[in-house]
Amino acid sequence: MIAYIDANRDRFGVEPICQLLPIAPSTYYQHRKRRPSARAVRDAALQVEIRRVHAEHFGVYGARKVWRQLHREGISVARCTVERLMRELGLEGVRRGKPHKTTTPEAADARPADLVERDFSATGPNRVAFVIDAFSRFIVGWQAAQSLRTDLALDALKMAIWARRGGLEGLVHHSDRGSQYLAIRYTEPLAEAGAACSVGSRGDSFDNALAETIIGLYKTELIRRRSPWKGLDEVEYATLEWVDWFNHRRLLEPIGHVPPAEFEAAHQQREDPNRTTEPKDPSLR
Repeated sequence: MIAYIDANRDRFGVEPICQLLPIAPSTYYQHRKRRPSARAVRDAALQVEIRRVHAEHFGVYGARKVWRQLHREGISVARCTVERLMRELGLEGVRRGKPHKTTTPEAADARPADLVERDFSATGPNRVAFVIDAFSRFIVGWQAAQSLRTDLALDALKMAIWARRGGLEGLVHHSDRGSQYLAIRYTEPLAEAGAACSVGSRGDSFDNALAETIIGLYKTELIRRRSPWKGLDEVEYATLEWVDWFNHRRLLEPIGHVPPAEFEAAHQQREDPNRTTEPKDPSLR
């Protein structure tokens, strides 16, 4: 009866219809008040999607990135609506914490020059790289260890060289002044691969800003949120998951709010329309 009145109220009016049906107008109006509005129904459906997107992306996305991801999936919604619903759900993105010292400066005066000079732009993959490719922010090499020994940086470098084995001639490897990056065991593989070494100036955090930004995201989105850790194995497995997510699904503003792998694939497609392969991800090996 309620559905019939809804369908015909504009044509006949509520009271005339109720006179012919066994229902009082007051009963009909009370029922309408109890029914959720179209906005409430829409909000409920959106909350399900917002919860899903937030959970699928390590629970680190704020309203802006949740909104962009929803649009990537074809779900049209205003950003202010996402902000409102996330507040109602008690969901929020992570915030960056205080930086921690991660390298030990090399005391020797002889070191490579700064070939980057804070210009972290690149015209294509492998032009400027420090495990993280400056073109796409794709993490091409990583390693976890309990100390800042040379092997830690060297293992990550070997992974990156293997991942970009298609050609490293002319690559610029930029790092801070950490002793592990200036060790002969580290610089020799770079020279053999045809890459040039570049080191930032003393006491200037901006000279390695790109790498520090990615490392800061890693610490904020994974390490601090899931601590305390039971051991190195747990950290390694979690890092593997995070790197895979970062490379293939995390939206990055500097490259147009797309994941690094998608950004590289689009570049490769423009350079070679017949190429269909995705950038190799060493984290999956």
